[in-house]
Amino acid sequence: IKALNQEIQKTEDSLANENRQPLKVEPESENEEPKRLFRNELNDQRCHLKAKEMNGTPWELRHFYPSQITPLGFNRSTPTSRPAPPRSPPKCVQMERHVIRPPPISPPPDGLPLKDGKMHVMQREAWMEVFQHLTHQELCVCMRVCKTWNRWCCDKRLWIQIDLNRCTSITPLMLSGIIRRQPIYLDLSWTNISKKQLSWLINRLPGLRVLKLSGCSWAAVSALCTSSCPLLRTLDVQWVEGLKDPQMRDLLSPPTDNRPGQLDTRCKLRNVEDLRLAGLDITDTSLRLISRQMPSLSRLDLSYCNHINDQSVNLLTAAGTTTRDSLTEINLSVCNRVTDHSLNFFKRCGSICQIDLRFCKQVTKTACERFIAEMSVSVPFRLKEEKLLHKAS
Repeated sequence: IKALNQEIQKTEDSLANENRQPLKVEPESENEEPKRLFRNELNDQRCHLKAKEMNGTPWELRHFYPSQITPLGFNRSTPTSRPAPPRSPPKCVQMERHVIRPPPISPPPDGLPLKDGKMHVMQREAWMEVFQHLTHQELCVCMRVCKTWNRWCCDKRLWIQIDLNRCTSITPLMLSGIIRRQPIYLDLSWTNISKKQLSWLINRLPGLRVLKLSGCSWAAVSALCTSSCPLLRTLDVQWVEGLKDPQMRDLLSPPTDNRPGQLDTRCKLRNVEDLRLAGLDITDTSLRLISRQMPSLSRLDLSYCNHINDQSVNLLTAAGTTTRDSLTEINLSVCNRVTDHSLNFFKRCGSICQIDLRFCKQVTKTACERFIAEMSVSVPFRLKEEKLLHKAS
C-alpha cells in the first residue's frame, strides 16, 4: 500500500505541476528595471518616516520590520532609513487538492497491422466477437501477443465482471488493471483490501454498479461514505466485521466531504436495489434508515441477523414506507426471533415474490401453508422448499 500511495502521489503531483504555470517577472527594458527598484525603495523609506511621525504601527509594515516594533510604535533607536527589504520572486499559490483524472486514451486502431505493412482482413469488431468467447485468463495471454491485441483485449465490454473473491493480496498492479478495464461488477469479498485502496478504486470507477465486500473490514468499507462513491445498484456487505447501527448510519447519510459547488447532498446509496446484510449486528434503527434512504430497494438479505424479529418485519411493511411497495424478495433465514406472526405483515406487500424463512425455529410449516391458502385469491404462492415461499408464475 505504501508503494501504491507513492505512485498515486507522483501521478497527481505531476499532473498538478503541468496545470500550474509560474508567474514571470521580466523587465520592460534595461533602463526600466533600475528605475522601478529605485522608486520602490524610495516609497518604502517614505512609509517608514511617515509611520514614525504618526507614532503608530501600520499593519502593512509589521511583516517588514518585526524586530523594531514595540507596543507603542517603532523603537526610538531605529534608524530613519533602512535599505528596502529583498524582493523575493512571486510564489505559486498552493491550490486546493482535488481528484485529477487522467485524460481519456485515444481510440484503439480498427485494423491489425502485419509485418509486411498490410492490414489484417479482420477488423477490430470482428476480433471482439472472437475475444468474447475467451476466459479472462485467456484474454491475459492474448494481451502479450502485440500492442494492438493488448488494447483490444482491455476493452471494457470483455471485463464487465471482475471477480477477486478470496484473493490473498491486492497489489497496486491489480488495482491499475481494474481501473484500465472499468468493470461494472466487482467482487472483492473476503480480501484484505484497505480503505486507501478502495477509495482509490471507487474514485476512478464511475460506472461501477455492483460491489461485493463480504467479509472485509469496516475500516475498508467506510470508504463508501465519501462523495466519490459511485451510484451502486447492488451492495454486498455481508459479515463485515464492525458494521453495526452507527456504521450503517454513516453509510446511509449524505457525504460530508462535498466539494464547493456540489449541490447534490443526497445519500450516495439511494439507487441500491439489492442490499445484502447477512450476519450483521443491526437492529430496527438501521431498518428505518434503509426504508427512508433506499426508495428503489427490491431485494433485501437479513439472514443470520440475530436482532431481526416480527417488529422488524412490521416496520419494513408499515404504511407509508417505500419498502412496502418496492420489496420483491426478502431473506430472513436463520433469524430465530422471527415467528409465524411475521407472515401476516407480508400480506401488505403487493410486489413480494419470495420470502425465505428457512431454518427459522419459530416459523412453522403450517403457518406457511395457511399463508399460501389466504393469498391464493389474489397472488398464488407455493413452497419451493420448506419455509421458502415463492410466487407461482
